[in-house]
Amino acid sequence: MNALRRIVYATGIIAICAWVLVPIYFIALGAFGGRGGVFAWPKTGLPDRVLLGAMQRFLEIEGVWEAALNSVIAAGLCMLLSIALGAPAGYALARFRFRGANLYRLLILMTRAFPLAILALPLTVSFIRIGLYDTPYGVALIHTALALPFAALITSSLFVGIPRELEEAAWIFGCTRWQAFLKVVLPLALPGIAATAIFAFVISWNEVFAASILTVRERTLTAYLLKILSESPLHYRFAGGLLLIVPSVVFIFAVRKYLFAMWGIANR
Repeated sequence: MNALRRIVYATGIIAICAWVLVPIYFIALGAFGGRGGVFAWPKTGLPDRVLLGAMQRFLEIEGVWEAALNSVIAAGLCMLLSIALGAPAGYALARFRFRGANLYRLLILMTRAFPLAILALPLTVSFIRIGLYDTPYGVALIHTALALPFAALITSSLFVGIPRELEEAAWIFGCTRWQAFLKVVLPLALPGIAATAIFAFVISWNEVFAASILTVRERTLTAYLLKILSESPLHYRFAGGLLLIVPSVVFIFAVRKYLFAMWGIANR
């Protein structure tokens, strides 16, 4: 029985890794294999030759680095705002009992029920009036609105998993509620908060519709690539796709220890 369980577990891990890594590999194959690598069939395990021309020419396109910087600004602000607003909301949902708490959770999710296509025109008019149109800061606000419901609910589940008795013990030893949160709850919650930050970063980094509607010159990388690569050869599109994937993968790899630690907290 244990052997069968190990086989099923290993098969599941292999399937998940293949589901994630195989598309990335084919994108990289198209980016570095040139036109021949894109249309070659059947695909080989390793490319016959590595060509850097497509990636080099893509990186030399005017405006790519400025768009990448705008994406970093928007994703970074979205991540910070999602944590700054979502974590306190999640803590309140986890620690305080109040009338309408379940309705409040439902209303948080209902904010995702309104398609951005319907809100595009009023958002554009409002951003023009307040001076946030065509800026990465305006895009960051919209991305925060998209990520905030999940940030609040994820951190709420995280704080529920941290025993309240730990805070009460800190109160007994003279800590205020704020000190107990900073010294006891926050260190335990950091892995989950890091996971929430990754989620918000990836949402902002990959979002394209709002960024295309709310920007003209100061586009994020996704909106800029959608504009300039719509009629480009496929290997240039693969180069752009790889450029979008790499920062998210690097960011997740950098905070992987917090993700691994989160499972220990969640299983307590």
